[in-house]
Amino acid sequence: MGNSVYENKPWLDKYADYMPKELPLPRKSMIDFFEESAERVPDVDAIRYFDQTVSYSQLNDLANRFATLLASRGVHKGDRVAVYTQNNPQFLIAQYGAWKRGAIMVPINPMLKQKELDYHLNDSGTKVLVCLESLYESVAREVLENTSVEQVFTTSELDFLEEGAEEDLSPLADSSRRQLSSSEGVEDLFEVLRQTEPDEGAREQVLPEDVAYLVYTSGTTGQPKGTMETHSNVAFNSEVYRTWMQIADEDSILGIAPLFHITGLIGHITLAGIAGVPLILFHRVDPGEVLRLIDKWRPAMTIGSITAFIALMNTEGSDEYDLSSLTKCYSGGAPVAPSVVDQFEEKFGVYIHIAYGLTESNSPTHFVPLGTRAPLDEESGALSVGVPVPNCEVKLVKEDDPSEEVSVGEAGEFAAKGPMIFKGYWNKPEETQEAFYEGYFLTGDVAVMDQEGWFYIVDRKKDMINVGGYKVWPREVEDVLYTHEQVMEAAAVGVPDEYRGETVRAFVALKEGGDVTEEELISYCKERMANYKYPRQIEFLDELPKTPTGKFLRRELREGAQAEA
Repeated sequence: MGNSVYENKPWLDKYADYMPKELPLPRKSMIDFFEESAERVPDVDAIRYFDQTVSYSQLNDLANRFATLLASRGVHKGDRVAVYTQNNPQFLIAQYGAWKRGAIMVPINPMLKQKELDYHLNDSGTKVLVCLESLYESVAREVLENTSVEQVFTTSELDFLEEGAEEDLSPLADSSRRQLSSSEGVEDLFEVLRQTEPDEGAREQVLPEDVAYLVYTSGTTGQPKGTMETHSNVAFNSEVYRTWMQIADEDSILGIAPLFHITGLIGHITLAGIAGVPLILFHRVDPGEVLRLIDKWRPAMTIGSITAFIALMNTEGSDEYDLSSLTKCYSGGAPVAPSVVDQFEEKFGVYIHIAYGLTESNSPTHFVPLGTRAPLDEESGALSVGVPVPNCEVKLVKEDDPSEEVSVGEAGEFAAKGPMIFKGYWNKPEETQEAFYEGYFLTGDVAVMDQEGWFYIVDRKKDMINVGGYKVWPREVEDVLYTHEQVMEAAAVGVPDEYRGETVRAFVALKEGGDVTEEELISYCKERMANYKYPRQIEFLDELPKTPTGKFLRRELREGAQAEA
């Protein structure tokens, strides 16, 4: 391919002085790195959950107990352990305990409903499920008998807190302890851990190339796919974060991203674990509570979706809080409007740097250098997502021909390779093969690189809808609409939305004699889908525009809807 502009890596000039152009590859697993931190800083807080703390030695002990428990229940290296909770300490206990046993962690979005949970558990072949009591009662209970799950450990978001603490903590306003009977075959996680004496024999040797996570992504077609993230992938990008952000011993991390999401896994949990610093958790994002905890714990670093920052900015009384500790503040996952960055900085004195990455790349492939301001692309008005991180080989290629690179300033599909790129899709060899070209992962995102090596994401491939960083496939929305007896045709598109970036609009043609209202259809979808997926707007048409072969002209619908917005 000769001397291409991408091979010259013009972006390296943008690196901070302390940032090496390349980082060494991990020679140990992520669980080894965590245990080294626990040995080095046993008394440092590993978790700050609201106002309570759990030290590294306590977390390591609980993880040892969980690993021992798994061993006693027949869990072996490579088995899958799924975690279906919010941002609770139990997530970390289960993760590190599963890893000590050599098991693969399957993080599950707590917003998923029965049909979706059923798919994830069955596709991954999960053997053990750790889940919140409330999610067991409302969702998991109905699904489990049709899965390979053998053990269920339930737990509560009130564990670790003092009696009655929930009365003062708004994210826990609806929380209460459930009395789940053991006749159901479920066990309380902490009761069992208390009775389990940690056994060193439960610890498996885990290699860098072993799979650490199966993280489900919307991929690029149809059903979600499990991305196999190795310990080496995870440890490498955790180290990228640590070095890039200069995480120091006195720093702590604000856990504002969902832990089940690649950003939360790498940019919160494993970054904290490799650096040996505290991670601040608060069940789920409640802006007032987040502001209080920033004020109390003074975190230095966070990374989250721009919607979380918008919520903090627009919360009543937010002027009274001091956010100045957040000197390492990043946002990724969805396009960020320049005006939002300016308003946030004006209000709190905190500059939001931008990051870009994917599930398949274990979080970042690009970061805006710390302390540097992202330039603006004149043409699209988009803020730069930054420059490629160390060891990341990047190029932009023609969308219909990945063998051909596009030149500077031209839009092309963004392709990447390097030690952060995943191993492949779980049990999907064909999809894995299609996702790569000559070792480069084809991201499906369209980007432009300028003369200096700054990258701008300008478009997203095909039809994916991006709601505040969560990916929604139109097909998922359409599939639910089609289950309604009066719906004849349905197509879903993303339309611009000030708060979420995009929101879902569905176009529906009803069967003859059908008379269902927009409100009724919306609430029908809401009952059947995760909260971020269901359509907020429905437009009725006599019939949907189609190609001669009968495919819906989704692009025509989308462009019409966007022009209108």
